[in-house]
Amino acid sequence: MTARLRHHDGTPFRDLNHNGTMEPYEDPRLPVEERVDDLLDRMTLAEKAALMCHGRMLPGGHGPFPSGAHLITERGLTAFGMMAVPDARTMAEWNNHVQDLAAAGRLGIPVTLASDPRHGFTENPATAFTGGGFSTGPEPIGLAATDDPALVREYAELIGRELRAVGIRLAIHPMADLATEPRWARISGTFGEDADRASRTIAAYIRGLQGERIGPDSVACMTKHFPGGGPQFRGEDSHFAAGRRLVYPGGAFEQHLRPFEAAFEAGTAQIMPAYAIPSGSGLAEVGANFNHDVITGLLRGKYGFDGVVCTDFNAITGMDVPGIVSLPPRHWGVEELSVPEQVALTLDAGADQLGGETDPELILTVVRSGAVSEARIDESVRRILRDKFRLGLFDDPYVDADAAVGLVGTPDGRALGRRVQARSLVHLAGQPLDGGGRLYVEGVDREVASRYGTVVDRPQDADVAVIRLATPYERREGMLEQAFHSGSLEFEPAEAARLAELAGALPTAFVAQLERPAVLTPLEPRAALLVGEFGAADDVVLDAVFGRAPMTGSLPFDLPRSDAAVEAAREDVAFDTRDPLFRCGHPTAPRRAAR
Repeated sequence: MTARLRHHDGTPFRDLNHNGTMEPYEDPRLPVEERVDDLLDRMTLAEKAALMCHGRMLPGGHGPFPSGAHLITERGLTAFGMMAVPDARTMAEWNNHVQDLAAAGRLGIPVTLASDPRHGFTENPATAFTGGGFSTGPEPIGLAATDDPALVREYAELIGRELRAVGIRLAIHPMADLATEPRWARISGTFGEDADRASRTIAAYIRGLQGERIGPDSVACMTKHFPGGGPQFRGEDSHFAAGRRLVYPGGAFEQHLRPFEAAFEAGTAQIMPAYAIPSGSGLAEVGANFNHDVITGLLRGKYGFDGVVCTDFNAITGMDVPGIVSLPPRHWGVEELSVPEQVALTLDAGADQLGGETDPELILTVVRSGAVSEARIDESVRRILRDKFRLGLFDDPYVDADAAVGLVGTPDGRALGRRVQARSLVHLAGQPLDGGGRLYVEGVDREVASRYGTVVDRPQDADVAVIRLATPYERREGMLEQAFHSGSLEFEPAEAARLAELAGALPTAFVAQLERPAVLTPLEPRAALLVGEFGAADDVVLDAVFGRAPMTGSLPFDLPRSDAAVEAAREDVAFDTRDPLFRCGHPTAPRRAAR
């Protein structure tokens, strides 16, 4: 047999025979399917059930949650979404620690660590995170704004290198949802409103992370939220009951599948269904996580997808943050069913892993009752094991902590992130300002601004002003709701009047952070310069504002003229707001006839 692999500390790695030889499933010379077959035959039902739970983890037990390490040793879980990522060394060492725990188990099945996006500016406890020292680029919507697949792939390759360096081997992204409902809180995570642009962007992104095929140098992609989470009813998010339905008043269901088709063509490893009910689509009127028509009929049947399907997190049991908040389950359309009935329905629908769930008894209960067969369980376990083998985790799940420090947030990586930020900036209207004089700023670091002029405290003392603006939203009650910016896209009347007065008094550049398609109608006629951005450092923005760098991005969605135009539009239909202030593709977009 081949020489044994070693743990990160030099001790023998998974020498189950205690004689320097490998079991067949450990032998990298054998085809993946043979290794899967061999290991599957050795597994108990309890071990299989544990494999089908995708929990959450914090490194080292920081914050209100336990680390999750006990879920490896006590329950046998081997898949975790990271809720926080510390510095590169600490994260790499944590990966090696949990891999040691897993290697000590009966079968030594390695852990797959996963993460939501971590390379942007958004901080949302349910959808995206900052931290970890990664090379920061724009939000995903900013990648679409570059409309440059080669650049997107180059940047995704950087994301993959940095995630791999610290042990994160599964990306719980990208989002293939089309941004057809401007009020939706999650547009910044999408690749925009245009299906063609979203398709070419998502294909480049997946190939950047995974390569042309899944292997030891890949970060696998879990593309979401099938069959397309964009047409949320009135823009309300499906984390909450008000957003429990996807709606199709324009009959555009098929349009929302197109970015997923591009993801399948690019080889996405995994898929996450939507929380919401695809209402009026002709499919079953239950949430996609529980929906046989969506997963088995459409995803596996029509598209032939045989990768892992992981449900969106805590659809069945909800989540408790001890001492802070208790979040209810997102079991839309099946609320009246018992938990075992919901689990059985999820597995019957075709899902392989229960996102956010950490109790294998959820699965064991439905098998013991006869509601789900062990043969059905084996189908899912086979898919999950296949990805672990393809990623090379059985051969070497460890990372080099010293190397991670040198690979994450390098000068070259940060420079690329900044280049993508700059390429995503959109010149909406007006001309760059003259620098070097007296400068009044809002939403800009004064120290950074001082490189472009003398910063003053009052606009009446300034020659020019630069104002960075967040997209308006309606403030909601509840800890999680506050992180989802939904509702109105218009500035409050008093704020709009203040900004217009400022721009009337001196040349003013408004830089709008377009996490959603903000209504900029009151600002456009007054602004000396109007810029759209999707996550960019202050100096990147100011270089553009003062003409030191060109703005080459183009809008990845329409900017509506008013809330009333959004209200009158259909949630599922792209470019459906009447007479938009700026069109998708601006400043080079061809003219479209008004609806």
